Amino acid sequence: MAASLQRPPLLLRFNPKAPTFCHESLPRLPSKVLCGLRGGPKKPLWRGRILSTEAIQAVQALKLAKSSSTPSLDQVFQSRIGRLLKADLISVLAELRRQDEWELALQVFGFIQKEVWYKPDLSLYSDMIMMLGKKKMIESAEQLFSEIEKEGLKPDTRTYTEMIGAFLQVGMVEKAMDLYKSMKDAGCDPDKLTLVILIRNLEQAGEEDLASTVRKDCEKYIDYPEKFLKEVDTKFPKRRSFKVV
Repeated sequence: MAASLQRPPLLLRFNPKAPTFCHESLPRLPSKVLCGLRGGPKKPLWRGRILSTEAIQAVQALKLAKSSSTPSLDQVFQSRIGRLLKADLISVLAELRRQDEWELALQVFGFIQKEVWYKPDLSLYSDMIMMLGKKKMIESAEQLFSEIEKEGLKPDTRTYTEMIGAFLQVGMVEKAMDLYKSMKDAGCDPDKLTLVILIRNLEQAGEEDLASTVRKDCEKYIDYPEKFLKEVDTKFPKRRSFKVV
């Protein structure tokens, strides 16, 4: 059974009646990436698994409470979510993300952060940033990203990539490139996915000079860069413009 943790107030707060995502201790910040964790000594809290009956029922109960007034979300959290084991709770969060139930996922993530067993985990942060990026909730994604270091963690390649992708989702090319530079300055090497996301989106945005800079970086970070770039160009050909006479 999930236990309550006696710790400072919850960092993340979600109001189901007004689906906004905020951080109680941080000021509000101004203003489709799919990838996997690239190794490292720390395993994520959740791996792919079949949902238990309890987890399935919890997901169904949350979705029902979201669409009706009875039972309320508070009641579901007390009667079902609060009774889940750690593995089931993480599975519920993953399933809600998979079903694109982002409002519920945010609330479950906030609940997880209060659990006695919870320790800040990059894989969960990356998953949440990816979800927020796909929904173009850039302020919330930035907020989570900034929270990582406050939790005593350092962003890894995947976390940087998810945040870069989130910026590109909303056309924030300058912020994406600034974060890309910070990533390299921090000694965190971009991987193939990072480079593909940047090259593809920069070229689609008409930022040929920036895309060329990233292409040159492939020589430093990728084995057989010419082969890699050829594969990128084959899979994601540039759009040609035609004059209509």
